[in-house]
Amino acid sequence: MRPPCEIVVWYVIPTIRSELAKELLNLGMKQKEISELLDITQPAVSQYISDKRGHGIEFDKQTKDKIKQFALDLKEKRIDKGDMIRRICDICKYVKEEEIICQLHKEKDNIPGNCNACMGSKRDVYMDYCI
Repeated sequence: MRPPCEIVVWYVIPTIRSELAKELLNLGMKQKEISELLDITQPAVSQYISDKRGHGIEFDKQTKDKIKQFALDLKEKRIDKGDMIRRICDICKYVKEEEIICQLHKEKDNIPGNCNACMGSKRDVYMDYCI
């Protein structure tokens, strides 16, 4: 059985990157610029944009809106690298509060319905390192 934080690494963060890359592309940025901005390779950006990577989750409208605003702030250079990390962590926390991680954990690892490893939206223990 995988811990919930592994679900974040395998599914949530790649989906955030994919949505972010697509939004930046929609804002007129080139793949090379996106790769430099996100500190990932240009082939990774291409895979995110073409849904070969990071398409395991369908985010709700509020999450997508947060990512759209994040992309706009990045393009307009309103945030720095430290703020980028904080924004990604904020989106992860929001996804956790919506219990998407818990649903994925149960689905991907066939966890029984009475499991409380993800700790629902009441506790933020395993993601406290994201400030």
